Amino acid sequence: MEVAQENGIYISDVAKGKIEQLFEESNLDETYFVRVSVVGGGCSGLSYKLDFDNESQPTDQVFEDKGIRLVTDLKSFLYLVNTELDFSDGLNGKGFNFVNPNASRSCGCGESFAV
Repeated sequence: MEVAQENGIYISDVAKGKIEQLFEESNLDETYFVRVSVVGGGCSGLSYKLDFDNESQPTDQVFEDKGIRLVTDLKSFLYLVNTELDFSDGLNGKGFNFVNPNASRSCGCGESFAV
């Protein structure tokens, strides 16, 4: 898999730490990566999906930021250009969220968006 250098998907330091913790707890080896995708649904029309995967697909776009491999399919990437994966552990909600400059609006929970 060739790693893209710019106009990618990025990860915050906090999200990197959480992903490394999850990799360790799940006993995943270096063949696994974080798969980020966009699917139809949610209150704003499109939803983010996040998984661990170790099988690449022909149209995958591969990015690496802070030592974490982030992979998405080509269709999802059109919605995710320059998006940052973040993690919040605060009172307003715990979990991964996406800082997406392409979203024209997003729902209150941060799990769905529209362009």
